[in-house]
Amino acid sequence: MTTARIRAFLAVAQHGSFSAAARAVGLSQPTLTTQVQALERLHDVQLFHRRGHQVHMTSVGQRLLPIARQLASLEADAYNLLHDSGELNGGDLKLGAVGPFHVIEMVAAYRQRYPRVDVSIRMGNSSAVFNDLQTYAVDIGVLARFHDAEGYSATPYARHALILFVHRDHAWSGRRSVPLDALHGQPLLQREEGSSTRRALGDAMAAAGVVPRIVMEIGSREALREAAARGIGIGAVSEAEFIPDERLVPLRIDGDPAVTETYLYCLEERRQTRILRSFFEVVGPLHRKGAM
Repeated sequence: MTTARIRAFLAVAQHGSFSAAARAVGLSQPTLTTQVQALERLHDVQLFHRRGHQVHMTSVGQRLLPIARQLASLEADAYNLLHDSGELNGGDLKLGAVGPFHVIEMVAAYRQRYPRVDVSIRMGNSSAVFNDLQTYAVDIGVLARFHDAEGYSATPYARHALILFVHRDHAWSGRRSVPLDALHGQPLLQREEGSSTRRALGDAMAAAGVVPRIVMEIGSREALREAAARGIGIGAVSEAEFIPDERLVPLRIDGDPAVTETYLYCLEERRQTRILRSFFEVVGPLHRKGAM
């Protein structure tokens, strides 16, 4: 089993066809097909179901995929160490994230330091990001709260207070802050189940005995902002994620009783690889700026 055959398998798995995979890796289709077939014949297995021009992984192929990704990652680490004396003059870094705000800040800083490293971002919920980490589909996950997950390294990145925002004609629009108990009985716009914003504000209100009137559950920050801008209810968001809008007035909550936290996750076994260390070295100073 050679690394060339593993790379051929990975290319087909990623692109869904032999022709697209061949174009992506710069090989002729017959050459790439031969490499995959040689891998299958060597071990007397079938890695793909061929259906016309499309291919689908067999159960064996699906089990091989995370191992092949790990092998490819280790090969890249070895290349960087030997060819560049530990310096990163190329390679791929794959990030998974539950939201765009912090991860874009991280990528911008990282590309300034390592412009030749190709960085990609894969969005999904927390469960999807953890699954992608486990299967080597992503290298680092950017998650909205701490998860007690065995086998993973968790690095705190930022901590931000939640703020409220109301329509500019709202009775509170002339204030800079309100106490948490002011939300009691008020029309509140609520994020979907599983949202870190919903969890943080809900926990703070429950601890204080505050019961708002939930007028709508909304599954995105953008839609929630529009609902508040139309006077439907009061919105809440991390202060780092509030986008100024002439229709809205932001309000702090006295004492900042509700906060959201951002953590970086990776597999513990991969924490010291060169490319992951380079990312943590770059983003470390950023999270100190973002901390409360």
